[in-house]
Amino acid sequence: MRKNIALLAGGYSGEYVISIQTAATIEKNLDEKLYHVFKIIVTKEEWYHEAGGKKIDVDKNDFSLTVNGEKIKFDCVFIAMHGTPGEDGRFQGYLDMLQIPYTTCNSIVSALTFNKSYCNKVVKAFNVVNIANSVHLIKSEPYSMGAVLDQLKLPVFVKPNESGSSLGVSKVKHVEELLPAIEKAFKEDNQVLIEEFIEGRELTIGVYRANGYLHALPATEIVSKNEFFDYEAKYTPGVTKEITPAKIDNNLKEQLESKASYIYRHLNCRGIVRMDFILQRQTNKLFFLEVNTMPGQSENSIVPQQVRASGRSLMDFYGELLEDCLKNHSA
Repeated sequence: MRKNIALLAGGYSGEYVISIQTAATIEKNLDEKLYHVFKIIVTKEEWYHEAGGKKIDVDKNDFSLTVNGEKIKFDCVFIAMHGTPGEDGRFQGYLDMLQIPYTTCNSIVSALTFNKSYCNKVVKAFNVVNIANSVHLIKSEPYSMGAVLDQLKLPVFVKPNESGSSLGVSKVKHVEELLPAIEKAFKEDNQVLIEEFIEGRELTIGVYRANGYLHALPATEIVSKNEFFDYEAKYTPGVTKEITPAKIDNNLKEQLESKASYIYRHLNCRGIVRMDFILQRQTNKLFFLEVNTMPGQSENSIVPQQVRASGRSLMDFYGELLEDCLKNHSA
């Protein structure tokens, strides 16, 4: 009997469009013989499923749909929503209260990893990877440029503490650029993270759990024509070269896989997670950048590239994620 799957897309953030693209890839690659998929769009104004050109509202009391007089409840929710409320733990908490399984990290892990500063502190305590020096600013609290510059060396990255797709991120090389960059980041979030720039190769790797085991996908090296891997570089064809699998030696490959798997396990992650690192040019030390608990998965995004490079089909991959959720994560 086919399982009813809610495919959740949209959200409240600037990543709405990317989420719709991610959901399209996932929907196309879910086996319709096994799953009856209902794509549900979430906005601040409404949650709905569209069928035959008609919007069907979601009953938020039990997260169900009524289609042609039939009440449909879901066996599992496949979350494809970047940013808030699908990547920061809010929707996960709602589903937990309704005891509906879902494919991503739980609410606590999602909230922690979405907060870059707090996540860095936890990962640093694992003592398995380097973390760049940083300063954490909160909008309601006073700060001074002098205090920031006393703690960090330029160049630095200034980024919203809770945001994705590099929205509101700036690379600052000169003192006079710092305040405008902070103000830009504060437009996206009430917290800002300022990190020292680590020069080197940017490497990213997907990790997921299936059939009781952790699996690391082939790593990708990101080479951007822009100053860094910003929104334009991520989503404009030709601006960035993504080399999958990355041209790295076996020692570095093993380091990436073991460190990413260690972080995944000790943060108690679930589903597909992508972790970003920098291999520092001068020292060949690995620096942790961030955890993406809902990485972009439009057709040419990094995770689909890595899945194909592993010799798997996306249909098999997404099927494994769903089956793992259905077997192990029901409340």
